[in-house]
Amino acid sequence: MTPSRTRPRGRPPKGSTALTRAAILAAAVAVIDTDGVEAVSMRAVAARLGVDAKSLYHHVDGKDGLLDAVAEHVLAGFTIPAPTGSLRVDLLALARDFRRDALAHSRAAALVLTRQAESPAALAPVEAVLETLRGAGFPPGESVRLLRSLLALVIGTLLREVDAGPTFGVGDIEGIGRRRAALEESGFARLAEAATELARCDHEREFEFALGLMVDAVVLRAETRQGSGP
Repeated sequence: MTPSRTRPRGRPPKGSTALTRAAILAAAVAVIDTDGVEAVSMRAVAARLGVDAKSLYHHVDGKDGLLDAVAEHVLAGFTIPAPTGSLRVDLLALARDFRRDALAHSRAAALVLTRQAESPAALAPVEAVLETLRGAGFPPGESVRLLRSLLALVIGTLLREVDAGPTFGVGDIEGIGRRRAALEESGFARLAEAATELARCDHEREFEFALGLMVDAVVLRAETRQGSGP
């Protein structure tokens, strides 16, 4: 009897497409798009690729390394608009382009807030925002805090857009009607008064409103700093 040959664990089957870091990242992003960041595991990503989970360790350093790599992958995919020298114009352009690019994988974008980025491609968008803020006269520490606030706003609105329940309004006509009626009959005067607006949610409009408030505040802060002198 010819002894059976077993495939070494941790390697793809002979003749299969070679496993690459890019393929692993794409599979991880697909898991996140479908089930959220909490669903990511080496086993889940390997199952999507049809390989043994151990084979992933040749390309990424465990789950933490995989999530770091996904965050870098997301950041590296962002478009950086050309600076104009205007704080308002440049912050609006950076935030809008960030949101536009992140909408393709909005759940994965949340990792930008929680993971470490180290590659030049991933750090370039961060550098662009800090350069804009430093050019407006903000010191390094304050620039970092403003950067984090802007990121929280953009990514927070993205996550709300993907996962928000009816508390934040709905988009279909029938759903809006049901939600408005429920609010009008809630017994709360202010809820009933605002029922029409509360029942619907235009995510683009909501984002632009929140972004406008944030950028107005940053610009006013810069102008106040400049007016106060050194």
